[in-house]
Amino acid sequence: MSLQWPLALLALLIGPLLLLVRWWMARRRRRIAVRLPSIALIRAALPGRSLWRRRIPVILFVTGLIVLGFSLSRPQTTVPMPSNATSILLAIDVSRSMCSTDVSPNRLTAAREAAREFVQDQRDGTKIGIVAFSGISGLLVEPTTDKQQLLAALDNLRTARGTAIGQAILTAIDAIAETNPDVAPTGVLMEGAKGNPGQSAGNQPDTIVVLTDGANTQGVQPVTAAEQAGARRVRVYTIGFGTTQPSPLVCSPDQLSGSDQGLRGDTRFGGGPGFGGGGGGYGRALLINEEALKKVAEITGGEYFRAEDAEQLSDVLADLPSKMITQEEEVEITSWFMLPGVALLMMAILFSLIWNRPPSVQTVVSR
Repeated sequence: MSLQWPLALLALLIGPLLLLVRWWMARRRRRIAVRLPSIALIRAALPGRSLWRRRIPVILFVTGLIVLGFSLSRPQTTVPMPSNATSILLAIDVSRSMCSTDVSPNRLTAAREAAREFVQDQRDGTKIGIVAFSGISGLLVEPTTDKQQLLAALDNLRTARGTAIGQAILTAIDAIAETNPDVAPTGVLMEGAKGNPGQSAGNQPDTIVVLTDGANTQGVQPVTAAEQAGARRVRVYTIGFGTTQPSPLVCSPDQLSGSDQGLRGDTRFGGGPGFGGGGGGYGRALLINEEALKKVAEITGGEYFRAEDAEQLSDVLADLPSKMITQEEEVEITSWFMLPGVALLMMAILFSLIWNRPPSVQTVVSR
């Protein structure tokens, strides 16, 4: 919390000063002696007032003045606010391991459906871009608000050999740089690319989400790419998808790229680098490099998530906007203190009128 007018805190002295004045006046009254024939008769004629009824209005009044005095300093607090300038780059792994059927019907289909749901759920005005990566990476859709274009691109995802996670991050950075002048493209040398620059204040509203089921097999290392993103204050959220159980690799014909034309007649395949042998489309357990994905998130100020099935993946993507489509802003919260302060003053006046009314003549006579 910060204060716009810290000197206004001097107004907090009003409450203690009033208490001091009240104490001085009460002490002064005690010095005045009044001779009456029978003090007991006067006390009997007056309505009784307990000690706490005399003090509560004073306490409420002084507390209200203190709260109002604090509100004069115009306090501010840092709160997450929706960003209107954000863009989200979805980098989706389309390596051949995404044909694994440990997630029904296969990983690629589950990832595509979760991504479709994510796109459809975003509020209007949010720009989303799509990067697909296998051995190479490519920008399928530049950041746009056209959801139909994004959904069409997701429906046309095709698998290929290799996994270039680091290159996918660099491709996403360049896509962000095209629409955000505050983000330099990857060809520009940036200072402070080491350490954890993404965790400092002032992150860009643009974010990158990397969804992968494996480990980097070629191209730039993910940590190296993450340092470039961190230097530009672009957060990268990583998602490790799939289980570690050996499963058949089965893709439908429309999910295979041109390099897999020979596999179209039999879409159940195995072997090849990174898949192991075994025939029948069964390979060894496909392991996610969680250490690298966690490091990427740590460097950039993002977060790593693990999703072993379609439901978990949908939950992760659904929860992401609350984490990334926000930026920290200073918001004045004067009203948070002014309204309670006024309420306390009103209560003090009300209780004082009710409890401290002078006795009427009829009351004295009746007694």
